[in-house]
Amino acid sequence: MSASHAPAFPDVTVGILAGGRASRLGGLDKAWLVRGGVPQVLRWQRRFAAESGHFLVSANRDLPRYAAHGLTAVPDRVPDAGPLSGLDALAAATATPWLLTLPVDLVDVNDCLLRTLVHHAGTHGAHARDADGVQPLVALWPVAALREATRTALASQDFAVRSLQQVLGMQCVRFDGVRFGNLNTPEDLDDAGIARD
Repeated sequence: MSASHAPAFPDVTVGILAGGRASRLGGLDKAWLVRGGVPQVLRWQRRFAAESGHFLVSANRDLPRYAAHGLTAVPDRVPDAGPLSGLDALAAATATPWLLTLPVDLVDVNDCLLRTLVHHAGTHGAHARDADGVQPLVALWPVAALREATRTALASQDFAVRSLQQVLGMQCVRFDGVRFGNLNTPEDLDDAGIARD
């Protein structure tokens, strides 16, 4: 990779959380929902390709499909702990000091998301707050601290991501006038122009 094409944030791995069950969508795999001709997980890979050279996906099904697209998928090491399971798996697999997490079902993020979180992260990390409220999974995590914190949280069965962020002392960063949106319901899919089989 030439210097002009080097990632802007080489110390950051982008980790996509795609391990949920999508129960409100009848179990559809949100990672492969196609919007504008591009599956969600590939949309995020392309979106952050210039910012980070490292990309992981927390996923628990159809893992060969990710490999066929050149993506590294990591399954939960501890089942049934919600997003905390995905955070634990991503932290264990991340080789950089920092991990940016995004739910695969986000509709959009602003262009300066990673740059802004890096600016506010200090040593403890940062998470986003958009026009809809706190978005704890849109976050920049210090990996070493995250590994230890997820281990402790899983052992105590405290699966709340916000509790984890309080323990880590993460900064909440406001993105005024920005709505990330998500794909949780059939109506959300309709609004985003996603056809269902």
